[in-house]
Amino acid sequence: METYVLRDRLRSLVATDRLLQFMAVGTVGTTVDMSLLLVFHGLAGWALIPSKLLGAEISYLVMFAINERWTFSTFGKTSLRARLRRLVTSNGVRIGGLLTATTVLVIVTETTDVWYPLANLVGIGVGFFVNYTLESWLTWRVHQK
Repeated sequence: METYVLRDRLRSLVATDRLLQFMAVGTVGTTVDMSLLLVFHGLAGWALIPSKLLGAEISYLVMFAINERWTFSTFGKTSLRARLRRLVTSNGVRIGGLLTATTVLVIVTETTDVWYPLANLVGIGVGFFVNYTLESWLTWRVHQK
């Protein structure tokens, strides 16, 4: 029985339109994240990790709003309570992607001569797969439709 559950959940991820929308929203989020990292760390001189964390959180709020209205607009209830639950879940879920992206950022910048925005981009790319899977299953519960 559990094999069928896993198979159905994996199939729920393979929705080309939704995946492309999620990638487009991710591009917006990446732009926000990268811009804020450059402002906070590059211009304001803040430490790398706090700069990354604040920029990422702001980008997550932007991406949540777009995903809620576009990518996953047909999933879930529309009440304020349901939307707030999804917002809280989304933030919790994205911790996995944030930990992945930040770990890659720190490891790459501390062990190589790679410029920190490029290392950040690599980290975001790796974290994308964690975010898409967990957002689909836990935040918008696409497998339940």
